[in-house]
Formats: sequence, structure tokens, C-alpha cells
Amino acid sequence: MNWNWQAIIKYFPDLLAASVTTIELVVLSCALGLVFGVILGLWRLSPVLWLRAIPAAYIFFFRGTPLLVQIFLIYYGLGQFTALKESFLWDPIFSQAYWCAIIAFTLNTSAYIGEIVRGAVMAVPAGELEAADAIGMSRLQKLRRVTLPRAFGIMIPAYSNEVIFMLKGSALAASITVVELTHKARDIIAVTYLNLEIFFAAGVIYLVISWVFLFIFRQFERHVNRHKRYIPPVVNPNPPI
Repeated sequence: MNWNWQAIIKYFPDLLAASVTTIELVVLSCALGLVFGVILGLWRLSPVLWLRAIPAAYIFFFRGTPLLVQIFLIYYGLGQFTALKESFLWDPIFSQAYWCAIIAFTLNTSAYIGEIVRGAVMAVPAGELEAADAIGMSRLQKLRRVTLPRAFGIMIPAYSNEVIFMLKGSALAASITVVELTHKARDIIAVTYLNLEIFFAAGVIYLVISWVFLFIFRQFERHVNRHKRYIPPVVNPNPPI
């Protein structure tokens, strides 16, 4: 087998350009998914049973069905609704494969993030919540100043994993003609017939993007959880007189 390095060098800039779209899909969907995920996670903690059932059903659906099916339902299915097709949102958003992919990714990842948030909130030490009650914080103040900041520190590793999962899942956007990294790789292979070389180059780019994301999250986690690295000063029990 002859390895064609020249083809990799030639088409690598095209793959890099397409990877910008991949990064956009991941960043936008995970940022929006975080917002909706926080709402879902807190909603799931409602003491009212029927209120908890609504986000639970949403999470069950989006975690229990394939992401590809969800993409197809949004991209091909929304056009079946006449009211939506005649609305002002159809041309700029719902008829565009790019935005349909972001919507599908956002809905999918928000379901997973919702469970991550719920678990992180439940993992906040009870002593910290009791201390907030003891100083007279209201429920909103306790949520804003204690619960959510501590929960975010707890959930960062799980959230970073979800971002990497979405990076790999973003390749499914190629199924609805979004020209991201995998789609561009397939276009190049259709011309060159160099499956191994082109997919190898695309895989290297995915690895680099993953490393960058993980590095950013690692630094952010170190900043948020810097209190865990605190070492109290050693006090001499017998100070000199």
C-alpha cells in the first residue's frame, strides 16, 4: 500500500476550513444546551410530581432515541407543519440545514446536561446549604450564591465529556448536507478515492480540537475549584517565647 502524503498536504487546508463549521456547531449547541440543561436540571428537582414528569419525559425521549433520528425529525419533519412553514422563521432558520443541526444538537445535549446538573446540585454538600440557611439567605440567594456555583464546579468534568461527545456527534450533520469536517472529507474522497489518507487527516483534526476543548475545560476547572488546592499554613504548636 502506497501512502499518499501529498494528497493529505494538498487537501488539509480544505479540511481545516470545514472544521470551523464543526467547531461552530459544537460551541453553539453546547452553550445553548447548557442554558436549557440548567433549567431542566432544576426543574427535575421540583417537589411537585407532575412538574418533575415534564422534564423527565423530555430527557427520556432525547436520551432514548438516536441523535440521527432527531436530526431527521427536525430537518425533514418540521416542513410538514403548514403554520411553521408559512411563518417568518421558516426561511432564515427552519429551512436551513445548518440551523436545524444546531437545534437538534441543542435539544439532544440539553437532555444529558439536565441530568448532569441535577446530579451536581444533589451533590452539593448539605453543610454549605445549611450554612446559607443559617445566615438567612433566601431560596433565590442560596441558589445563585451557593448551589449553582458549587454545582458548576462539580459538573465540569462530566460537562466536558458531553462536549466531546457532541464533537464526535457533529459528524452526523453531514447527513443533512451541512458542510462540516466529515462532509468535506467525503467530498474529497469522492474525487481522490483516498479513503484512508483523508479520513486519517480528518481524524487528526478531530483529535486536536478535542485536545483544545479538554485543555480549556481543565484550566477552567482548576480556576473554579482552586479552593480544593488550598493548603492551610502549618502553625507551630510551641511558638518561641
